[in-house]
Amino acid sequence: MSALSPNSSRPSNPLASRHPLLQPSPAVVDALAAGRPLVALESTIVAHGMPYPQNLHTARAVEAMVREHGAEPATIAVIDGRIRIGLDEPTLERLAQAGPQALKVSRRDLPAVLAGGARSPMGATTVAGTMICAALAGIEVFVTGGIGGVHRGAATTFDISADLQELARTSVVVVCAGAKSILDLGLTLEYLETHGVPVLSAGQDDFAAFYVRESGLRADQRLDSPEAQARFIRAKWDLGLTGGVLLSTPVPEADALPRDAVDGWIAQALADAAAQGVSGKAVTPYLLARIEKLSGGRSLAANIALVKHNAEVGGRLAVALAADRRAG
Repeated sequence: MSALSPNSSRPSNPLASRHPLLQPSPAVVDALAAGRPLVALESTIVAHGMPYPQNLHTARAVEAMVREHGAEPATIAVIDGRIRIGLDEPTLERLAQAGPQALKVSRRDLPAVLAGGARSPMGATTVAGTMICAALAGIEVFVTGGIGGVHRGAATTFDISADLQELARTSVVVVCAGAKSILDLGLTLEYLETHGVPVLSAGQDDFAAFYVRESGLRADQRLDSPEAQARFIRAKWDLGLTGGVLLSTPVPEADALPRDAVDGWIAQALADAAAQGVSGKAVTPYLLARIEKLSGGRSLAANIALVKHNAEVGGRLAVALAADRRAG
């Protein structure tokens, strides 16, 4: 039996049996006690993906969207040497205000940040980092904006996001608006195919292209209903086929940006990044910020719209997966 908090019937840490470094928020504890499914949310999108205060407003709106569809949001971050599964309001605001000062935490960074304990800086988990933490906590569905992937020019730079390898090894569903438009989408899909990661689409046949609805590249299978998606995902894992599933859903039509304009902004941003010698983990946040300026803020508005829509799709899927598990 879990230890109880003083003067409360709420278990202090119902996830401790899974891993001692997991620390759920009070809202997550209540959801677990009530049997509501959880939806993981990454924290890099808050710290590095958007400026303050839009990042805080978007994080709140995304969490509300997940709750509206019957699940409990669990924004994940590394704070004071613990993996936080769900952030209370003061901690979420602290993360949003920290912005780029928070470390980007992927697979290779987690041990260093956790080993430093309370002395370590705040860590914002990437897609890969969030998948690892979500799997530790037993969370099956993770909502993000767009995944990382194979960067343009990777044939010479070998710049491939750790997100793709994590999808191949960690059994979590990632709901997204495809891969970020700054990437080579064709090679990203080739990499996922090579590593056996199913790519599903909802709402259209094409793999989504982040700011742009259609990439011109087909997903493996189109499944529009959360029940159909849940059956596919459960069948994969019941077969013992470990690893993730990528569920792509396009940015809402009213918020989508024209392909020609996006291609132009990306080309300019890539040239600017090369001229300034931007490399490594700094590339993606630099490009997103530069595209925001070049687009006059239109890319940020599309980013906010697509992540809210992803939260709706992810919330419904989490409920359907939970129902499918109970029925089985």
